[in-house]
Amino acid sequence: MYKNHYISAIIAAAGMSSRMRSSINKQFISIDDKPILAHTIEKFDRCKYIDEIIVVAKEDEMGYCKREIVNKYGFKKVFKIVRGGKERQDSVYNGILALNGRTDIVLSHDGARPFVRDENIVDSIRGAIEYGACVVGVPVKDTIKVVEDEKNIDDTPNRDLLWAAQTPQCFKKDILMEGYRRAIEDSFMGTDDSMLVERLGIDVRMIMGSYDNIKITTPEDLMIAESILKGEETIFEKIGLTLQGR
Repeated sequence: MYKNHYISAIIAAAGMSSRMRSSINKQFISIDDKPILAHTIEKFDRCKYIDEIIVVAKEDEMGYCKREIVNKYGFKKVFKIVRGGKERQDSVYNGILALNGRTDIVLSHDGARPFVRDENIVDSIRGAIEYGACVVGVPVKDTIKVVEDEKNIDDTPNRDLLWAAQTPQCFKKDILMEGYRRAIEDSFMGTDDSMLVERLGIDVRMIMGSYDNIKITTPEDLMIAESILKGEETIFEKIGLTLQGR
């Protein structure tokens, strides 16, 4: 609980993992002898303000997830493991339908982001209570190009206005549910939860995150993850040092 608000976290772990080129779901690949998903759940299980965790997994992996992740590592706040859908949006919606009736605030998080910090989770909860909707993210460091179909550059947006969205994304429950209801009604498929809320005309606040809060998607990301776990400089920090030395 946070100031009498019941807080629920939905962890989406039903992805296909095609870019990882692995025979198993990337969520179950081990880093530092522990599955990625276990690292992720642990961050929310330890947060004193989180009341319940709902894990969304592929239907044929639900039993494995319960046995080899939730039970094996003794997570106390995972109350439900629910079936994922075809797309991430479908999976999160299944998680929403499984929420405790007391839930006031909902955090949506990628199962493949194991390096989220406790301060990011707490800041998200506070942001949702104050603003209704918020997203963790970081300012982009690269110049971004908008490229047309023939690969010609069409536009170069002002980098000062661009942030890379991460998770958790956090909302008052009624706002998130209305975003999903409207998306279903309109047959709209977004790339993150924030898009569905933005469509309602509701302002979504950006909350400063961490450059270490990477989403593990490709084999190269595993090397970065190992580096982060070992307490070494991350690839992002190395890039920054290189640029400063020029």
